[in-house]
Amino acid sequence: MDERLVELVLRAVDLVPPGQLAAYGDIGEVVGIGPRQVGAVMSRYGDGVAWWRVCNAVGDFAPDLLERARPHWHAEGITLKPNGRGARIADHRADLDLLAQRWRVAVADIDGHG
Repeated sequence: MDERLVELVLRAVDLVPPGQLAAYGDIGEVVGIGPRQVGAVMSRYGDGVAWWRVCNAVGDFAPDLLERARPHWHAEGITLKPNGRGARIADHRADLDLLAQRWRVAVADIDGHG
């Protein structure tokens, strides 16, 4: 996988504030790639960032990831949906305009983004 792309995605994820969520598509929109590419980066390289702040478009995780995310969500005040499968992303969505602005600054040192 392209190391530059990995770094662009991980920096975007790093900027999602505690207590807030972004969908794979949200991160993809900021970086300029598709949600599946974001998911591929996160599945291989996401352990070093706050991966629990990035979920699918309806706020859900696969069951094994949800169990790992729950303690983080609890600590950050992210509440579960009544069905217990994820969070209401609309209640916790990060400000995507602000995220994009902060990301542009954060990646200015990467070739092609300065």
